[in-house]
Amino acid sequence: MDNGNMRALYIVVNAGFAEQVVDFIRSQGSSGATIINARGISSLQKEIMGISIDREKEVVLTLTDSEIADKIMEAIKLNAAFKSEAQGICFTLPVSKAIGLRNSSSLDKI
Repeated sequence: MDNGNMRALYIVVNAGFAEQVVDFIRSQGSSGATIINARGISSLQKEIMGISIDREKEVVLTLTDSEIADKIMEAIKLNAAFKSEAQGICFTLPVSKAIGLRNSSSLDKI
């Protein structure tokens, strides 16, 4: 993967949808992902008896090239966006350097 073209893709979905996202991004050519448990806090937060109820979220993080990231983001927009049950949002950040990534050439050296 060309480091100049590498993107960190973050996808935030309601709890229970991350595995589906990971299956999809792997089918699109991303080699793996990390799932992070999180909770969402918004101005539309619910309260029950004075106690805030935060929505459980999962963050899927993957590093991939920009073309694959664009395809994944378009699919999230069409299938798992904020108005869907998954209530997904996603964004990318450029990655200038990364170490510890698995690819076929580095695995051959181990």
